[in-house]
Amino acid sequence: MIHFHIVTLFPESIEPYLAASILGRAQEKGKIKVSFYNPRDYMPSRKDRVDRRPYGGGPGMVLAPEPCLKAVQAALQMSGFRKSRHEVIFFSPGGKQFDQAMAKKLAKPARLGGNKDIVLICGHYEGVDARVAKILKAKHISVGPYVLTGGELPAATVIDATTRYIPGVLGKEESREDERVASSEVYTRPEVLKWRGKNYRVPKVLLSGNHAEILKWKTK
Repeated sequence: MIHFHIVTLFPESIEPYLAASILGRAQEKGKIKVSFYNPRDYMPSRKDRVDRRPYGGGPGMVLAPEPCLKAVQAALQMSGFRKSRHEVIFFSPGGKQFDQAMAKKLAKPARLGGNKDIVLICGHYEGVDARVAKILKAKHISVGPYVLTGGELPAATVIDATTRYIPGVLGKEESREDERVASSEVYTRPEVLKWRGKNYRVPKVLLSGNHAEILKWKTK
């Protein structure tokens, strides 16, 4: 099982997505587990600020290091501090581009067997104090050449892409698009769709039953 530990100020922003559909069933089957850690819960008081103005000036606020480090510490305590079985990921626009190869690697079992723990740190506002990633030796990952308001969507993306590679999560292993011949176009019933006075038909080759021609059409 892979245990995803998400450090975020806004767990409510992605919790419903992770609890639904395939990811929800993966949790029910015990293939993955998702836990949330809110840095606000690790402040002396919920009224205390978790963000501070950046040194050197600049717009916006930066998440303070102590509550983030304490939240990660709580996650690692739950995982038993097994260095061989956990990874810490820090989302940053300048990080390594997340791709299918990375998802496959994250989905692999822990080297020494047993559960694997992946800690995902979601920044917000102007980001997280840089010392957090340095102290934790976190991997910097980016989900695309753009900037988002927070790390919650990247965390959901990593969890979704990774979970699909865990055996038993998908109904059929060939359901993974990257491991089967798939077209950018797919069709279902009706054979002829009538819409606003026009007919839109399914390509004839898909109705032919000629598997060789269908495969040729898909690869084209």
